[in-house]
Amino acid sequence: MNIILLPAGIIAGAVIGYLTAGRKAAALKTQVEAAGEREALLNRTAEERIARERSIAEERLQEAFADFKRAKKQELLLVCFLDLSHALNPALTVEVSKKELLERSGCSSTILDGLLKRGVLESYEKEVGRLQVPVCRLQPLSSLSPAQEKAYSEIHDTFTSKDVCLLHGVTSSGKTEIYVRLIDEVLKLGRQVLYMLPEIAITTQITERLAKLFGNKLLVYHSKFSDNERVEVWNKLLHGNEPMVVLGVRSSLFLPFKDLGLIIVDEEHENTYKQQDPAPRYHARNAAIVLAGMHGAKTLLGSATPSIDSYFNATTGKYGLVELVTRYGDCLMPEIITADIKELKRKKIMKDTLFSPLLVEKVNASLARGEQAILFQNRRGFAPLIECKSCGWVPHCVNCDVSLTYHKYHNQLVCHYCGYTIQLPPHCPECQSTELKMMGFGTEKVEEEIASLFPSAKVERLDFDTARTRTAYERIISDFEKGKTQILIGTQMLSKGLDFGNVSVVGILNADNLMNYPDFRAHERAFQLMVQVSGRAGRRDKRGTVVLQTSQPEHPLIRMVQHFAYKEMVRLQLSERSMFRYPPYYRLIVLVLRSRNESVLQELSVIYAEKLHARLGERVLGPVTPPVTRVQTLHIKKIVLKIEIAAAIAPVREILEAVHSEMQRYLPFRQLLVHYDVDPA
Repeated sequence: MNIILLPAGIIAGAVIGYLTAGRKAAALKTQVEAAGEREALLNRTAEERIARERSIAEERLQEAFADFKRAKKQELLLVCFLDLSHALNPALTVEVSKKELLERSGCSSTILDGLLKRGVLESYEKEVGRLQVPVCRLQPLSSLSPAQEKAYSEIHDTFTSKDVCLLHGVTSSGKTEIYVRLIDEVLKLGRQVLYMLPEIAITTQITERLAKLFGNKLLVYHSKFSDNERVEVWNKLLHGNEPMVVLGVRSSLFLPFKDLGLIIVDEEHENTYKQQDPAPRYHARNAAIVLAGMHGAKTLLGSATPSIDSYFNATTGKYGLVELVTRYGDCLMPEIITADIKELKRKKIMKDTLFSPLLVEKVNASLARGEQAILFQNRRGFAPLIECKSCGWVPHCVNCDVSLTYHKYHNQLVCHYCGYTIQLPPHCPECQSTELKMMGFGTEKVEEEIASLFPSAKVERLDFDTARTRTAYERIISDFEKGKTQILIGTQMLSKGLDFGNVSVVGILNADNLMNYPDFRAHERAFQLMVQVSGRAGRRDKRGTVVLQTSQPEHPLIRMVQHFAYKEMVRLQLSERSMFRYPPYYRLIVLVLRSRNESVLQELSVIYAEKLHARLGERVLGPVTPPVTRVQTLHIKKIVLKIEIAAAIAPVREILEAVHSEMQRYLPFRQLLVHYDVDPA
C-alpha cells in the first residue's frame, strides 16, 4: 500500500479536481452546492468551468502561501508537491506518494503531518501494483527507415504463408523498432504478445523502451523478481482480458496466456534459451513455436547471428527469411583489428600484461575523446587455475572433477559447477612451497590491471559475481549508459543485445578460448560471440574499433569475424556437419547416466549402449566420458544417438522406452540417474 497525497482544504476546491476525473466531479459538485450556484454552473460550458477552477486555484494558492511566510519548510514541501504532481496542469497531473515527496523535498514526515493537519493536503491509501514502470507520458512510435520499412513489409508478407519468420538483421540495424511496430499492431487487434529475451540483463534496457511506448500494457517476468511480483503477473494474465505485452525470459512461456497473437524470440541463437537442469529440459525457441501454434499466433525469430539450425530451416523453406543488411542511419560496421598475442609474447612485449599495446592505445584514445570502452573475457574470477611451481599441485573440487577458480575479492577458491569453496591456502598442502602460480585470467584480473593502467577511469565489471540481483544488473547497465562508467568489463552477458551509444572501442581479450572448446558448435558460438560483442562498438553515428587478441590471426574463423562473413561461416559448418552427421542434418538425443558408484555406472552404461545398438545400429555412439567426468559427487557417462532428420521420431521413442524397461530388470540400475537430452544446445 502507498500513501497518496493530494491538495485539500485551502486549495482543495481548486486543485483536487485536477488529480482524477472522479475527484474532479466530486469537488466541483461540492463547490456548486456550497455557493448556491448549482443551476448556473450546470449551464456553463466545460471551458468555463475549467477557467473558474483555475481562477479559484490561483486565489487559494495565494492564500496558502501567505499563511506559510514563517513556515518555510512547509512552504518548500508544498512547492515540491506542486512540482511533482503538476497539479495546475490537468493534462499532466499525477498522484504523489508520501515517500517520493519526502525524498524530493528533504523534509521530515513531521512537516508533512503539519500540512495534513492544516488541511492543505490530504492523504489516502492506495494499492499500487509492483509491475508498473513510472512513465509520465507515452511516446509515439518512431518512424522506420526505408530498410526497416522494407523488412517490416516482408515480415507481413511472410506471415501470410508461414507461421515462423527469421529476421536476420546485422547488429544495430534497428530490429527492436520493427518488433515494436509489430507489437503495436497486435495489441490494437486486442491480442497478447510475448517478447522473449535470453538474458535478464537485457530486460533493463528493453523495459524502459517498451514502457515509454506501451505504459501499463507492459508486464515483465523473470526469476530476479520476487514470488509476489511473479504471482501478480500471473494473476493479471489469468483474470484480465485486456491486450498485454509480456517481456520475459524462457520461463515466461508457461504464463496463462489467453489469446497470443505474436511471439518474438530475440537473439534466438543464444544457448541460454535451452533449459538444462532441473527438468523439464526444453528449448524455449522450439517451445515458443509450439505455443504459438496452439494459439494460432505467429513467431518471429530475430538475431544478427542466427543459429545454423534456424538459418537452415529458413533457407530450405520451413521458415520465412527476411534480411536487414544495413545498420540504422547507414552507420558503418566496426573495424576489427587482430593483435597476435603469440608473437607479442615471443618478443616479450606482453610478458606481464593482458593487453596488447594496440588495445591500450585504442582505449586511451577513446577515453581522451570522452568515449567508452568494453572489454570482453568469457571467464569470471581472477585465475581459472592455480598450480604449485615446485610439485605441480592443483586444487580440485571435492565434489567435481574440475579445478577450482581463484576469486581474489573473497580470497577464495570456487567450483563453478557445484559452488564448493575453500580459502586460498598460504602454501602448497603437498610440498609446503609458498610459490603458487596463477594461470590464465578472468574478469577480476582484467579489472585489476585496467584500474592500474587507467587510474582516472571509472571501471565496472558485469558478470555472475557482480550482478546476482536485479538491482545490481540495473545499476551497472544504467551507470554505463549514463556515462558514469568509462570502461565495462564482462563475460558473455555483454554480447546479448545491449545498446550503448558512446562505445567506440571493444577489446576481445582471448579469442582462442572461445574457439578451442570440445563441441561441434564451438566455431559457430565463437563466431556469434565475437560478432555480437563487436556489435557493441560504433553504434549510431560513429564507427567503432574492435581489437581482437588471438594467437591464431590467420585462422579462417578469425578472418570471417573480421569481414562479418556469416554466410561463409554457415557454408563451412554445414559441409562439416553433413559429413560427420550433426544437426541440422541429423537429430541428436543424448542419454546422460549418473551414479556415485563408478564401476556400476561403467558396467551398466556398456549394457545400455549394446541394447540400443542392437536396435538402432550405427546411430548409437558410446558410452563416452564427457570432459567433466564428475559433477556434485556423481560420475557421468553419455550415450549419443544420431537420428536422420527425416526419420519418424515415434519409433525411436518406443525403442528408448523398451530398452529403459529392460534395464530396470537389473537391480544395480536403481543406483543410476538417467535423463534424455533431446537436441542438446
